[in-house]
Amino acid sequence: MSLTAAQKKTLRSVGHILNPVVRIGDKGLTEGVMGELERALTDHELIKVSIAGAERDERAEIIQHLLEQSGAELVQSIGKTALLYRHNPKADPRLSNVARYTQ
Repeated sequence: MSLTAAQKKTLRSVGHILNPVVRIGDKGLTEGVMGELERALTDHELIKVSIAGAERDERAEIIQHLLEQSGAELVQSIGKTALLYRHNPKADPRLSNVARYTQ
C-alpha cells in the first residue's frame, strides 16, 4: 500500500504534534528497539522515531531497515526524526494517533 500525497499531508500534520515514542541510540537496532517499534505501530499507527548518534547515510539505512522489518511506510524524514505509518484495521481509537487527531 502506497500513501497518496493527500494522505501524507494529513499524516504529516498529525505527526507535527507528536513526540518520538521510539528512540534509537548508539547501540543501533536491537531486539528491544524492534519490539518497541512493533508495539508502537500496532497501538498508535503513526509514530515518530528519533535516531541519535548516526550520520545521514547511516540514518537512511536504519530507516530503510525499520521500514522493511515493520512493514510501515515512511511519511517524512527530517534530520534525526522519521515519521512512520502502518495501518491497523483493529486499532483502538483511544490509542491510535490517526483516529484521535484526524476527526
